[in-house]
Amino acid sequence: MEHFRNPRNMGEMKGADAIGEYGNPVCGDLMYIYIKIREENGKEYINDISFQTFGCAAAIASSSMLTELAKGKSLDEAMNITRDDVASSLDGLPPIKLHCSNLAADALKDAINKYREKKKY
Repeated sequence: MEHFRNPRNMGEMKGADAIGEYGNPVCGDLMYIYIKIREENGKEYINDISFQTFGCAAAIASSSMLTELAKGKSLDEAMNITRDDVASSLDGLPPIKLHCSNLAADALKDAINKYREKKKY
């Protein structure tokens, strides 16, 4: 409930290096994850991250927790964040709401993939 009542890193990020999007048409939740990347010693890290989530309390809390888990991580480390990581960091979610943690992890992966694709060109 803490991450729902006091979400961290919430809001649109101006000048993001990439924006990930993921939604679930069944429940209506939609998430946007914004990332800014910094390069250091040949590796890329998530320097800043924020989110916009349109959905239930669990979706907002999952997005908030995801940003806390991903900030400062290398892109490879961030790609390995799972829905179980998000849910367990929130001290669990009701089974009916576990998909929310999956949406957050998938939105982050989408942002990283878009960033990497953009860098190719």
